[in-house]
Amino acid sequence: MPVHTPYIPPSDPLTFLHVDEWLIVADKPAGLLSVPGRGPEKADCARSRAEEAFPGALTVHRLDMATSGLLLFARTPDIQRALSMAFEQGQIEKAYLADVWMGPEEASGLIDLPLIADWPNRPRQKVDHDIGKPSQTRFEVIDRHAAASRVKLTPLTGRSHQLRVHMAELGHPILGDQLYAHDVARNMVRRLHLHASELGFRHPGTGDTIHFTAPCPFEVP
Repeated sequence: MPVHTPYIPPSDPLTFLHVDEWLIVADKPAGLLSVPGRGPEKADCARSRAEEAFPGALTVHRLDMATSGLLLFARTPDIQRALSMAFEQGQIEKAYLADVWMGPEEASGLIDLPLIADWPNRPRQKVDHDIGKPSQTRFEVIDRHAAASRVKLTPLTGRSHQLRVHMAELGHPILGDQLYAHDVARNMVRRLHLHASELGFRHPGTGDTIHFTAPCPFEVP
């Protein structure tokens, strides 16, 4: 079972890749909450740092604390609603890079496994073919190493912990995953090797199609 440790926000800054009058695109470091947690000790988060730099910044979506990468904020409630709706309707293109234990034999494929909260073991999620919500992830193997492979993961749905559970269910957990990886994969690296690397969408203020990338901050072990 994972060991619960005190929340110590990273000193790495929240890097802003794009700022305009409508929205903000940031690169979140691993270990930083997306939104405040319970208690004053968990007030430091991506949203609070965005608000400090740009007063009025509003959350559009979240990344797990252990996941690094692209995070989107709105600067007005109308833009927040428009972007949130775009996420719900699958109009936001997202891609992640992950290093996984060994790696799928197939070069690419679709994972289609329904997910639901594992309530007795929160915050864990689990596959449930009876009452789980539809959950789909596309994967593509980018590089293979002796004990790990780098994969590109494209979520077609937005369930909590979706990528982590799907890869673990395939028998290829994401390295460093404190919730779903076996001991060898969990202890092979010092952080969760999951990074939100690409984000593309139609700008709700200008109508332009825009695309952002964030370089992967870790190497395949």
